[in-house]
Amino acid sequence: MGDPKKIRKKFKKPMHPWQKGRIELEKELTKKYGLKNKQEIWKMASILKKFKDQIKKLTSSDTAQSEKEKKQLMEKLMKLGLVKKGGTVDDVLSLDLENVLDRRLQTVVFKKGLARSMNQARQFIIHKHITVGDRKVTSPSYLVDVAEEPRVSFSATSTLHDPDHPEMIHEELSKTKITRKPKTQEEKDEEALKVAPEKAADQEVKELIEKKEAPKASQLHKHDKKEQIKKETRTEKLHTTELHSEKETKKALGAEKEDKQ
Repeated sequence: MGDPKKIRKKFKKPMHPWQKGRIELEKELTKKYGLKNKQEIWKMASILKKFKDQIKKLTSSDTAQSEKEKKQLMEKLMKLGLVKKGGTVDDVLSLDLENVLDRRLQTVVFKKGLARSMNQARQFIIHKHITVGDRKVTSPSYLVDVAEEPRVSFSATSTLHDPDHPEMIHEELSKTKITRKPKTQEEKDEEALKVAPEKAADQEVKELIEKKEAPKASQLHKHDKKEQIKKETRTEKLHTTELHSEKETKKALGAEKEDKQ
């Protein structure tokens, strides 16, 4: 039988465990892509680093073998959808971690509308509800080719394949849009006739309220007039008293002058 295969890690941990910028970025990516743990991020980062290291090594040599391997690597990246047709070395070196995470099966299932969230997409994949072509794939981190992306769907033996499944009904209802027909002239006339009595009743109520409030307003107006007349009489009395006092003072001063003479 031979010796058992030695299991090796498919990723490398960060060199420094406490880096604030890297930790915050990993938290955002974990939440955005519905990842189980940070090991999945490190795995995708290792794949990206491997591609970049390979392209750097191949561009530094001018041999025929290096050109052949470089061509094969570019074809592989185009197949994965990481680089467009006619891409260059600079396009490979400018790849970001999110470019690789977007090609994961979990992300593709969510973007195709087969799941309502990233976590639900992960659940469908692990529970063997998703197929890529003719085979079931239970790894959420599987990198989907461009040719395989249209063939990602529910398994024929899965309960989710049934259009009457609650999840499928929810998806159909979320996509349907409610359209209202424009109202005809007859419908508008009927609505106007229904509203007319209500408006008339409101108008009658307003008129009654105005009639009730009119006497009150007239009474207030009369009261204000009386108060104004009282104020005017008071001012006149004060004025007359002041004049009378001035005359008396003048008389008193005149009498004093006559006595002195």
